Amino acid sequence: MPKNDLHGVAFPKLDEAQMASLGHCPLTTLKRFRDGEKLFEAGDRDFRFFVVKSGEIEILDEADETPKRLAVLRPGEFTGDEVQLTGGPAIVSAVARLGTEAYEVSPDGLRQILNYHPDLGDVIIQAFIARRQLLRQWGEFTSLRVIGSRDSRDTFRVRDFLAKNRVPFIWLDPEADPQAKELLKRYHASDDAIPVVDWGRKLLLRNPTNRQLAEALGLRRPLRQAAYDLVVVGAGPAGLAASVYGASEGLSTLTLEHSGPGGQAGRSMRIENYLGFPTGITGAELAERAVVQVSKFGATLPVGTQVTGLTFDKASSVIHLDSGETVAAKCLLIATGADYRKLGVEGCERLEGCGVYYAATPLEAQMCGGSEVLVVGGGNSAGQAAVFLAEQVRKVYLVIRGDDLHKNMSEYLVRRIEENPKIEVLRNTEVRRMSGDTHLGEVELVNNKTGEVRTIRTPALFSFIGAAPRTEWLPPEIEKDDKGFVRTGQALSQSDRWTARRPPFLLETSRPGVFAAGDVRSGSVKRVASAVGEGAMAVQFVHEYMKELPNGAPADVPVSQGQKG
Repeated sequence: MPKNDLHGVAFPKLDEAQMASLGHCPLTTLKRFRDGEKLFEAGDRDFRFFVVKSGEIEILDEADETPKRLAVLRPGEFTGDEVQLTGGPAIVSAVARLGTEAYEVSPDGLRQILNYHPDLGDVIIQAFIARRQLLRQWGEFTSLRVIGSRDSRDTFRVRDFLAKNRVPFIWLDPEADPQAKELLKRYHASDDAIPVVDWGRKLLLRNPTNRQLAEALGLRRPLRQAAYDLVVVGAGPAGLAASVYGASEGLSTLTLEHSGPGGQAGRSMRIENYLGFPTGITGAELAERAVVQVSKFGATLPVGTQVTGLTFDKASSVIHLDSGETVAAKCLLIATGADYRKLGVEGCERLEGCGVYYAATPLEAQMCGGSEVLVVGGGNSAGQAAVFLAEQVRKVYLVIRGDDLHKNMSEYLVRRIEENPKIEVLRNTEVRRMSGDTHLGEVELVNNKTGEVRTIRTPALFSFIGAAPRTEWLPPEIEKDDKGFVRTGQALSQSDRWTARRPPFLLETSRPGVFAAGDVRSGSVKRVASAVGEGAMAVQFVHEYMKELPNGAPADVPVSQGQKG
């Protein structure tokens, strides 16, 4: 979308009919504000949504000593962006100017507008999404800063966590930026305190864990209730689809995610074979839109929440969290997906986050611009990474163990790779070792047919090999295949673990009422569209299963506030 068109979508002006409709909405109040009065400021939680009736509202980035004006909202225009729905803190401040009169809408009131006034709701949601895109384009937006060395694994971890959760931030490297050095001195930050996360005068964290960061940014919040109709573990395409369909159909829905929405697909820079997007869509954009839908329909999605175990109490699933809490579910969907397998060679683990990466996005490309890099793997993810990186670096070596790219990669990607002069395919080749001091410096390769050894100097290796399912938290009651993927449906026809009188539903596991969808499921098609379809389909089976429960009620299992695990 051209920048001017994007700005028009981001800052629409409501017409008289829309303003009148807004004025009659419940949980909406018309208020007057004095000049200079703050309506909200960066870091505020549960802040209100405002629509200007008269006067102006100034939107400011207050991260630096001198606030920066980002926008001025006039009559018919409104405040807010995606965090207004997802429950995160405000990333900008809003100040009333010229004797502002504005409609003030509570978070619950905004959700009612979106669900019961679709014409008005569509304008608001489209504006929220476009505003986040504009913030990424505005290089001067500095609300959140990460200060730390490019050779620090923790700096990369924090940046990666923020990127996965689409939190706007800038990165300052003290080895290259004098301002970063001054800030570290100001905060008396030693090497073990790096990275420092700075949010103007609102937030200062020293080398936070992902959980601490999630809590500080409002991504992880206390659970609203003790039991849910549907608990989804994993917010990849399957989990997000199930959350949207479950919440939109009236099920109380909780979606638990430990790192960030989107799963592996969320790190793809260009998905071109997903129905309805002929020019392609990034995984981040797809996940971002899905999270807005999840929030619009009222599902709860606390990020930074690690599931540590699963037990059962009568008909209920009891999910154990890293906080020591437990939450009960009438139905559970396992949608934890799979991780790329580690290469398992000398130097690999030590250099993860410092030259060895498992995604190829602008975050990683920023670390190796103008260099030669390696991509390991022969599937679509590796192909997409090679094509994307070829636009960012001097040369890409695509390393595959076999000799045929066509075996596991879509034809359109194979053609692009073969036609790109900046990509060289190294067939019948494997990684033997990696070396480097604080950052990757060299990779040693071996040809598995001839035994020839080759060393390539590179600051980055991107690995996309195999799939290791995230099923270590599951108990013996959930049957898995010999590779650790969850068995479902007909595959359980001969299982001793299945005890119900009826046959299992298509996506049902060996425990009635527990379902699996997406990459974690044994025999699934490893494609985004398939995962979305399975997630949506699972909700239909959830409804069928709940008909079997007496009064549709779960066992009486309260949320436990036990010791931290």
